[in-house]
Amino acid sequence: MARSSTALVLVLSLVLMIAFADVAQGYNKLRPQDCKPRCTYRCSATSHKKPCMFFCQKCCAKCLCVPAGVYGNKQSCACYNNWKTQEGKPKCP
Repeated sequence: MARSSTALVLVLSLVLMIAFADVAQGYNKLRPQDCKPRCTYRCSATSHKKPCMFFCQKCCAKCLCVPAGVYGNKQSCACYNNWKTQEGKPKCP
């Protein structure tokens, strides 16, 4: 009996750890339909909304991730952060 309850506690702990790991990743688990609203917020503070939205949605479609806030925080989304232009500049806003 003690072994089965210990195994059950272990399994439940692992399930909770996996669930919290997904939550801790924040915006990294978007669905494609979540990209437009997240990019709308991400691009809300720029005067260049059209190109911002274009590249944000392109990056979101590839990475399924948009960093939090209207600027910066790219470290929270590695794919979004590491995608560069041919000149080595960031592709994603």
